[in-house]
Amino acid sequence: MARSILGVKPVSTLQDTELRARSSVAPRLDGAALQARLRAKRSSAYLTAMTQLDAGGHVHDAAATNALIDAIRKELPDVQVEALPIGIVAKCYLGAPYEVHTLNCTGNIIQHYKAGASLPHDMERARSLACNANYLFIEVYADKLIAVSESGQTAIIGH
Repeated sequence: MARSILGVKPVSTLQDTELRARSSVAPRLDGAALQARLRAKRSSAYLTAMTQLDAGGHVHDAAATNALIDAIRKELPDVQVEALPIGIVAKCYLGAPYEVHTLNCTGNIIQHYKAGASLPHDMERARSLACNANYLFIEVYADKLIAVSESGQTAIIGH
């Protein structure tokens, strides 16, 4: 550390500033650390936010949709953007003819799908799990699915 001469504080160096900036940034999770973080139990606040998809108002309310996206970011704050889910698929409780609904995290779009209608953006692979009563919703990632139960417990399914 630099010493003060004649009572004048030394000017912070660029190197000191860079070190302080780096130490305040969350470490980048990858490999086993990322898998462990994604496997962690989901919070009750997150579960509640995701179950609001059936409320219907989100379809036309951009602020409500953005609140759901923010809930994902708050739940996984230490996960880099490229490792966040590309979408959420859940059983739809609006009744026939609807079967599932999706939250497309990249396009901020919520949509309800009728039985037999194709789901977009690689989310179709989560449909059968979403219809399973053991899961509240399915987080869809580029390389995996994470099934989330009503208790918040998770199960990672690779593809």
